[in-house]
Amino acid sequence: MKVLIGSAWPYANGPLHIGHLAALLPADVIARYYRAKGDSVYLVSGSDCHGTPVAIRAKEEKKSPEAISNYYHDEFCYCFDKIGFQYDRYGKTSSEEHKEFVQDFHKAMYEGDYIYEKEAPQAFCNQCGNILADRFVIGKCPECGEKARGDQCDACGTVLEPENLLEPHCSVCGSMPEFRPTKHLFIAISKMEKELRDYLKGRSHWRKNAVSFTKRYIDEGLRDRAVTRDLDWGIDVPKEGYENKKIYIWAENVLGYLSMSKAVAEERGEDYLDLWKEDSRHYYVHGKDNIPFHSIILPALMIAEGGKWKLPDDMISSEYLTLEGRKISTSQNYAIWIKDIVDRYNPDSIRYFLISNGPEKRDTDFSWREFINTHNGELLGAYGNFINRTLAFIYRYFGGIVPEGNIDKEIEKNINEIYPRVGSLIEKGSLKEAIDVIFEFVRYGNKYFDTQKPWESRSTNIEKCNETLLNCVQMIANLSVLLEPFLPFSSEKVRQWLNIDFSWQPKRINSQLQIPEPAILFERIDKKIIDEELKNLSQQ
Repeated sequence: MKVLIGSAWPYANGPLHIGHLAALLPADVIARYYRAKGDSVYLVSGSDCHGTPVAIRAKEEKKSPEAISNYYHDEFCYCFDKIGFQYDRYGKTSSEEHKEFVQDFHKAMYEGDYIYEKEAPQAFCNQCGNILADRFVIGKCPECGEKARGDQCDACGTVLEPENLLEPHCSVCGSMPEFRPTKHLFIAISKMEKELRDYLKGRSHWRKNAVSFTKRYIDEGLRDRAVTRDLDWGIDVPKEGYENKKIYIWAENVLGYLSMSKAVAEERGEDYLDLWKEDSRHYYVHGKDNIPFHSIILPALMIAEGGKWKLPDDMISSEYLTLEGRKISTSQNYAIWIKDIVDRYNPDSIRYFLISNGPEKRDTDFSWREFINTHNGELLGAYGNFINRTLAFIYRYFGGIVPEGNIDKEIEKNINEIYPRVGSLIEKGSLKEAIDVIFEFVRYGNKYFDTQKPWESRSTNIEKCNETLLNCVQMIANLSVLLEPFLPFSSEKVRQWLNIDFSWQPKRINSQLQIPEPAILFERIDKKIIDEELKNLSQQ
């Protein structure tokens, strides 16, 4: 089976923080699982390099938008690599392969029945001398009265137009913008209500936030949206008379999933269109603020283009992650930046916390105390301890040779049953439940070791001791496979020690296997670090 996994494209106008990582991490977990099953995986994403956010950052730093976006793109690549993401293609919207794909896609859309020309107001800030992208017009939401951007209200989720905001002002200088009439191309999303309703009916397995948000957008009345904008930095509009305009970023960045997967297919010598057949499976992984762009906008673009595109199968849409009980704020520099922690902490510890305590179905909080307690108690105290106590015992008393014995029937049954159970949960995007099931098995292993007491039976009943250790090694081998999608760095070490491959099926370790002296998988983190990190956070 071919599996497309699209991970949301972060804006290349500033560093990544733990909230971004919590939303994107499920993509790598799901991709690793399907690769282990032997499926053809396309894990794609990239840096969103165009639009006003990048242009404004460039102006602030007196650099070109291209220089700014390339700088953060390189930083993103470093962070993702350090945290273990295995993208099949991580590109950028400023690349020629993306621009060429998007322009061809838009040309096809313009020839269809869903694109039309209309005059519309465009926000312009006289103080800054800039045309303002929708998200840089700030005001009050006309629906709920809360503070909102010109493209969307985060408080109630309403998709907006900047001219509809109450008390609009420029987010950069605070002055009231002028709305100037200009001609743009629009996509007639309002004509697609039946298609989108029918599409949503078949997606009841989505996370609740994706289902409820999408239903509400449709019920409130779908609105047509401009696909072009008066901008200097972006992809040229492939239409006569629009030489001074660019393709609006929301109408090109989501097409990155298509452009990057096409590049992967070409690299592999595969037929790109095979990825879009009905027997494939497509996941889109993002935060809940990006739901409408994946559940409404992307399908609308696919419908408008007229090709036989497969609409998204699964929406893995996370809730929000707070930090020490407060909302993460990039403008106030209140965040934990990924670039600052990837070299200071075990990447598996970061991954484990953001999956087991992440915002999968509800908003959750990152606290340094919980992070360190989780590392010391679960990764080191349960998982790492089970592996170390078993393998160190074999190395010390048996010369590193796995002893002979019989496989316990209950353990064998548990191993055979846990693979399909965990696999099913991963496929559904229930990653927290999946890793909880695996750690139940970790605790089962520790309890088995304690109950069998090999430190005693080594002297009183060597056959029982041998069998205990052999069975513990079986559990460890299978845990290293089951946990690889979640904890790839430590899992790879264990698999190397036991000389096993990474494939999603039960493993059997034969006796007489020679294992090396095991290293410590997880070092204890001193709790003094909590106060140090909290101090660093308060000084930002």
